[in-house]
Amino acid sequence: MRIIGGTHKGRAIMPPVGYKARPTTDFAKEGLFNSLSNEYDFEDCEVLDLFGGTGSISFEFASRGCRSVHCVEMAPANSAFIKKTATSLGFGNIKVIHHNVFDFLQICRISFDIVFADPPYAIDSLDAIPDKVLEKNLLKDGGVLILEHPASYNFAEHPRFVKEKKYGNVHFSFFR
Repeated sequence: MRIIGGTHKGRAIMPPVGYKARPTTDFAKEGLFNSLSNEYDFEDCEVLDLFGGTGSISFEFASRGCRSVHCVEMAPANSAFIKKTATSLGFGNIKVIHHNVFDFLQICRISFDIVFADPPYAIDSLDAIPDKVLEKNLLKDGGVLILEHPASYNFAEHPRFVKEKKYGNVHFSFFR
């Protein structure tokens, strides 16, 4: 796994052997960030990364100069790895929050330009995540929620669905 673009382009991220997370593929990240770079000036963005996993998406946003990246990860080993890696890469714009995502959504009072959610594909109620995030008014005007999910989900009928992008087996649904 590597950082695709920005100041740290090409830097490898090496989770320890046995790490329990499914990182977004480099191919999918590249497609996603190429698309986002046409819509956003990252230096003005505040980002929320839910289900941080390996931190790969947070590192990508930070490398592209986002003003702030809040990364929420529940697993203690994973949040420690993300924090340690962010420090070693010199990312002062990443704040790692060791918390359950659904509990965090109840207490968060900050709004964001981009909310990215990459839950474990086997999580109960993956289809309810857009509503859980959107009902909390976490998006600034013009903000977007991006949900990574497997092909078995289709959000096209959701009232705030905008589009879906597919990169191999990775699907991203966008909501406003």
